[in-house]
Amino acid sequence: MLSNKLQDALNQQINDEYYSSYLYQAMVAYLEDLNLDGCAHWMKMQAEEEHLHALKLFDYVVERGGRVELFAIAQPAKEWDSPRAAFEAALDHEKVMTENISKLADLAITERDHATNNLLQWYVSEQVEEEATVDDILKKLDMMGDTGTGLFLMDRELKNRPTPTPIDQAGA
Repeated sequence: MLSNKLQDALNQQINDEYYSSYLYQAMVAYLEDLNLDGCAHWMKMQAEEEHLHALKLFDYVVERGGRVELFAIAQPAKEWDSPRAAFEAALDHEKVMTENISKLADLAITERDHATNNLLQWYVSEQVEEEATVDDILKKLDMMGDTGTGLFLMDRELKNRPTPTPIDQAGA
């Protein structure tokens, strides 16, 4: 059974994951408005992945006999200065999420909840991947340029991102 403190923290993380999905969906709307279908597709797949992250935590809380409590989701930004700025905001957001997951893992260790710590190690690894992926996109934009032909090529590349696999089927 989860401690009340850990259950509350997991519920907050569920909310944070839903906010992440909402934020990326706002980026989809912004990028679609700019006719950057590939960039919008990448953000849409990211929004779906964040939703799956929330569901994984949701199911875990229930499985451990806890009670999920959903909170209001804050309104995300709807405009960025450029497509690059949207990806920079995505990287900044992922860094915040990494910090949140680290604090949650620290709490699981403090609470001596090995099962929750085990679950959170998946999220720790996932956050490394999340940050690296967005950072890679930004580095490519640095090389190619974030306007004109460079942005066109990046947009075309990002259109190929596959749909996220449901986490329970991914073996996690």
